Amino acid sequence: MNKLIIFLVLSSISGFGQQNKEIEKPIRNLFLGMKNADAELVKSAFAENAVLQTITKDGNVKSDSIQDFVASVSKFTKGDLDERIIIEAIHTDGNLASVFTPYSFYVKEKLSHCGANSFQLVKQNNEWKIQYIIDTRRKDNCKEIK
Repeated sequence: MNKLIIFLVLSSISGFGQQNKEIEKPIRNLFLGMKNADAELVKSAFAENAVLQTITKDGNVKSDSIQDFVASVSKFTKGDLDERIIIEAIHTDGNLASVFTPYSFYVKEKLSHCGANSFQLVKQNNEWKIQYIIDTRRKDNCKEIK
């Protein structure tokens, strides 16, 4: 009986780890695409009607166009942009996932700013896509992420 319980626990942990990798994939592709100035890889991370927002220093919420963001990435050279993240939490319910990631952002290897990203992902056609990102940005009290 104990062996069965251990097997079931280990199986569920293994399945959960695989699910997390699938959820993380579009997020990792987003930042890999930014680092490689690969607009197509960046675009592939997002759902069709995705939303991109930033909370400004004064607490206002600013919206950006995904198309403009993708176009801006393509104007950089490979290696110019590097957003380093730590995935602190992943929560799921069916085809919805929420991921929280503190980050540090580098432009041409120089720390530019830091903050946190909150991602909402949806699973469509058996593939996770970023539906919504809201982030904070600051230049002070930044911890560099290696």
